[in-house]
Amino acid sequence: MGALDGRVAIVTGAGRGIGREHALLFAREGAAVVVNDLGGANDGTGSDAGPAQEVVDEILAAGGSAVANTDNVADWAGAEALVRQAVEAFGGLDVLVNNAGILRDAFIAGMTEQQWDAVIAVHLKGHFAPLRHAAAYWKDRAKAGEPVAASVINTASASGTFMPNAGQANYGAAKAGIAALTLVAADELERYGVRVNAIAPIARTRLTLATPGMGALFAAEIPEGEFDPFSPANISPLVAYLAREKCPFTGKVFAVQGGAVSELSGWHGTRTVEGDGPWTSDDIEARLAEWVR
Repeated sequence: MGALDGRVAIVTGAGRGIGREHALLFAREGAAVVVNDLGGANDGTGSDAGPAQEVVDEILAAGGSAVANTDNVADWAGAEALVRQAVEAFGGLDVLVNNAGILRDAFIAGMTEQQWDAVIAVHLKGHFAPLRHAAAYWKDRAKAGEPVAASVINTASASGTFMPNAGQANYGAAKAGIAALTLVAADELERYGVRVNAIAPIARTRLTLATPGMGALFAAEIPEGEFDPFSPANISPLVAYLAREKCPFTGKVFAVQGGAVSELSGWHGTRTVEGDGPWTSDDIEARLAEWVR
């Protein structure tokens, strides 16, 4: 018996890297998996049905259940078709793992509108669009009196939470938005039986290998037989746990890397100054001066 027996899951960006590991583990745990991947390059250009189908073939060869999907998750109709395919192929939907992403790194002063828009579209809209259509499905089920015990796992990033990275204003902003989206969605969808969490993973993928200043770290060779702290396979057990029907967590963001899982907290006040009446800018200067001593 697998921990996800009978669960139907969508995993976006599942043709390679972390998403591929999610899909393979979900299938081993008994889930039926819709393996979504547009099959584009690191920057989102192009398409290739091969990566998604290869993962499906691997799952089927191992005795699991899976179908391929190559819809663009940043496309409204594509995201709707993705959710519909899960329901039509497997009779329902229990888990949505939003993982698809691209990189178009550039420093702010040189970033183009296209570089900004493309990354925001794939990451932020590409999380919201499948979430929106899945949420509508679960809302309809709940209002019809059917039991719903669904789970959403979004993919944020250290770049958008606790480790901002120069050259990734578009990526970091999108990932920070995903973390915020997770908290709002958890609050909204709990009434329909849906839990929503996010992860901020650190692992070796084709995107992290292409990240300036990080590629060398992730590319370091690990001696055979030793634990690989940057293997993408290290990320998936947490995601599989969050996908379980009885998992109690919702509205959480977890950093995960190697053998470590940390719960992250958002913006919170650290210091406060108060006055008895209206402020002037001179008042602010005087009061905040103590913060820079």
